[in-house]
Amino acid sequence: MKLSIIITSWKEPMTIGRAIDSFLKQNLNYYEIIVIAPDKETIDVAKRYNVKIIKDPQKGKPTALNIAFKEAKGQFLILTDGDVYSSENSVRELLKFFKDKNVGAVTGRPISLNPKDNIFGYWSHLLTDEGAHKTRLQKQKNNQFIVCSGYLYAIRNIIKKIPTNALSDDHYISELIHKKGYNIKYAPNARVFVKYPNNFKDWIKQKKRSAGGYVQINNFMKNPIKMRSPLKELSHGWYRPLFYAKTPKQFAWSLLLYPARLYLWLLIYKDIRFKEQKDGWERIESTKS
Repeated sequence: MKLSIIITSWKEPMTIGRAIDSFLKQNLNYYEIIVIAPDKETIDVAKRYNVKIIKDPQKGKPTALNIAFKEAKGQFLILTDGDVYSSENSVRELLKFFKDKNVGAVTGRPISLNPKDNIFGYWSHLLTDEGAHKTRLQKQKNNQFIVCSGYLYAIRNIIKKIPTNALSDDHYISELIHKKGYNIKYAPNARVFVKYPNNFKDWIKQKKRSAGGYVQINNFMKNPIKMRSPLKELSHGWYRPLFYAKTPKQFAWSLLLYPARLYLWLLIYKDIRFKEQKDGWERIESTKS
């Protein structure tokens, strides 16, 4: 079997079907879809499809991935979540890079589903379009290290286990693949559609987990590539939010992103750098629909 598509999910019965369908519609050959979830509601929906189902012990996404890695039979793995869905031909867009034997992973492009008519929707587009997308394009052009997006990425089946308390499993896996001597590529046409938080509490919770993983990575490996920090954010494209704005209201929202990010990093250094992280799922309620 050439390909294993791994969908990790928890309490997402309303979206897991759409996630599965987005792959079934791509008319793929020699593949399996693995849905791994701890809850009955999500599993009951997944049972309606011709997919392999694994019930995990509800100890967090890294634990779920470790279980799926043992079960996956594919030469290549596609990793994604049960609350997002992928674009047509996204799988082929990811896999075509593996013709190069030096490529170990390929990341897709998150697209925000949130409307831009409120501050959190606007921030989601700013950070995915002006931030992640343009940054990955530039790094690919310069042959620099790229961190995969956990919403959709493909890897060679060379990862056996990751730390169960990793905050950012996609960052850890990206670093591990790079340390094994492989390159990571960006496939901007492999789009994955994502609903982002629509309130500040959920926004902080999600960003603390993802950005905090860049601080936590130092606990897991020696000399990781330092990708994100408050100083790096200021020195690389600090002006981008201001130029992204198209209206006075959006300009004001862009200005508010700076203190929000500062507050985020203060929380990260307070709650993550100096505290031991526990295994387990952390649900972002406003992204589930």
